[in-house]
Amino acid sequence: MDIIPGLQSSASALHAERIRMEVISQNIANANTTKAENGEPYRRQLVHFESILRNKMGRSNDVASNNLSLVEATKIIEDSRPFREVYQPGHPDASKDGMVQYPNVQIHEEMADLISASRAYEANMAVIRTSRTLAMQTINMGK
Repeated sequence: MDIIPGLQSSASALHAERIRMEVISQNIANANTTKAENGEPYRRQLVHFESILRNKMGRSNDVASNNLSLVEATKIIEDSRPFREVYQPGHPDASKDGMVQYPNVQIHEEMADLISASRAYEANMAVIRTSRTLAMQTINMGK
């Protein structure tokens, strides 16, 4: 019997949002990296989430434990938007015409994504705290 049925779902969402925040932090840290390992400017990374529905019908007839929805960060993909070009003729990475390619990272967009990920993380923590409180109240009812 699962006394806190939503715990695994919220825990998986916390893990996925933590990965998202790490990727966003990496994007911000490399916002001005004009040469990555491949010789091109850093390319913005995005996290792809996937909802996974796990069926536990064979274990129990309890409706609450039949289906468990989890969230997973299944892959990290590169943003296909073009690089920013800035005229800087004295820059070491400038082309013959003086143009420098910068990453396709927009700081304001990354900050908005970071706030969104942080709020989702906080919401899942609230679900875990509430589930714990309800479980404790249920246990105390039996005393």
